Amino acid sequence: MTEIKTTNYSMLQKQLTALIEDESNLIAILSNSSALLNDNLDQINWVGFYLIENNELILGPFQGHPACVHIAIGNGVCGTAVEQDETQVVADVNAFPGHIACDANSKSEIVVPIHVNNKVIGVLDIDAPILNRFDDNDKQQLEQVVTIIESQLNNK
Repeated sequence: MTEIKTTNYSMLQKQLTALIEDESNLIAILSNSSALLNDNLDQINWVGFYLIENNELILGPFQGHPACVHIAIGNGVCGTAVEQDETQVVADVNAFPGHIACDANSKSEIVVPIHVNNKVIGVLDIDAPILNRFDDNDKQQLEQVVTIIESQLNNK
């Protein structure tokens, strides 16, 4: 099995804060956030955002191969994260009921809901080409990454 490098989440979070601290545009914030995460996370093959529009998730800024554009709330890992308003950590996407296979190379996934004014507006979605890529530490640290993004969005 391929060894996973440990991400320096503390450094990543400081970089993210500095990168978006003077920005108020949602797309600019999410674009730079996805690029920063892509540069700093090992063993991933897709990182990006889906935003709620007309009661469905619509593809937002991302890094990786082309992805599904529309995801119904409640469907797949992303739609489930929105419906339950809870981070989803999936060790094996093929074992997840209703998984939407946008990229057949994705084997595990983490999805974190994003809130503005206490309402879910979208999700951070990260896929990996290996099983069991994401653990409790990744969950906690990526939730903190989303908190940094939320703080900036709630201040605009």
